[in-house]
Amino acid sequence: MMFRFFSAAAAFLIACLPAQAFETRAQAAWVYDVTTHTVLMDKNGEAALPPASMSKLMTVNMLFEALKDGRVTLDTAFGVSERATNMTAAGGSTMYLQQGDRPTVDDLIKGMIINSGNDACVVVAEGLAGTEEAFAEQMTERAAALGLENSQFANSSGWPDPGQRMSMKDLGLLSVRLIEEFPELYTVFGQTEFNYKNRAPANANNRNPLLKLGIGADGLKTGHTQEAGYGMVGSVKQGSRRIVFAISGMTSDAERAEEAERIATWAFRQFALKTVVKAGVQVAQADVFMGEADTVGLVAGADVQLLIPALAQDGLKAEVVYSGPLEAPIAKGAEVAQLVITVPGLPEHRVTLQAETDVATGGFVKRLTAAAQKLQAEYFGAEAPAS
Repeated sequence: MMFRFFSAAAAFLIACLPAQAFETRAQAAWVYDVTTHTVLMDKNGEAALPPASMSKLMTVNMLFEALKDGRVTLDTAFGVSERATNMTAAGGSTMYLQQGDRPTVDDLIKGMIINSGNDACVVVAEGLAGTEEAFAEQMTERAAALGLENSQFANSSGWPDPGQRMSMKDLGLLSVRLIEEFPELYTVFGQTEFNYKNRAPANANNRNPLLKLGIGADGLKTGHTQEAGYGMVGSVKQGSRRIVFAISGMTSDAERAEEAERIATWAFRQFALKTVVKAGVQVAQADVFMGEADTVGLVAGADVQLLIPALAQDGLKAEVVYSGPLEAPIAKGAEVAQLVITVPGLPEHRVTLQAETDVATGGFVKRLTAAAQKLQAEYFGAEAPAS
């Protein structure tokens, strides 16, 4: 039998309220709290859209993986092909590579991230896979393996192509991977300037508009084409919280900068990180069958932290769910129930609950009484009391 009941331990949370709705001007947006694994906003988040230079994050990921695997080092030098230098001639973002250059992997990482160099992306693609076409196929295969369900690639740079598509959710998930899997390499995303061999005629600065605001921004990538509009993938860390967001379809550089800051401000000021359940503190009790004790306490194995909207209208709800009564013997720490927490406006959160203590099998008389009560309930329709 499935038991459900509201937990009295959650009653103190009822004062919390949902955040007011946030209307973004982006055509598609996905906002994620990395600390609590909570999706804060999803507006067309799974739509496969032209990603422009934001798709460079996948090229960066491929190079980071090659570094981690030991296939290359930061000092490995790659050649520069005519195809790479043609990207600069075509008028896109560049780190101003020339044929005959031998940029290192370290140079190319900075060139892709800080300068958004299309030429750097082609050099990486050819250096790792031989051709950009082969590399794009590898990017698509790797994206699928990483669970990026709405991503496909025709090139390494995000140059306009009907075969180049990513969703805002995929960009956000990929960003979380770059942050968590490659923390030392990720620091490059926060650097503001790189000028390879001092060739840039003017501005060689990182285009991320949040880096100079002092709000904890440390990544990731902007993008713009006529087809895609102005987009951005950003990450901001304040205190113990980090958010990642991806937006697309803005109408100007200024609107993109404004919207990115608005989203970051909303994510941090409209949600507070709270410990809603303490580890080892009894949340509820479950009925026990054939045990020395009639009930066993239910506890969480670790503190449970959730984002709670700063402004509230309805209360947060908590419900304990288990199949019971639980049959003895029960070992302390056994996972026997779930606490289902519902925060207004956010996905439900499920916490595994453990048995607080051991419950041994009851003696002969106890077992006999419990069995008789169970038979009475099953065959005569009477409700058997908990045993």
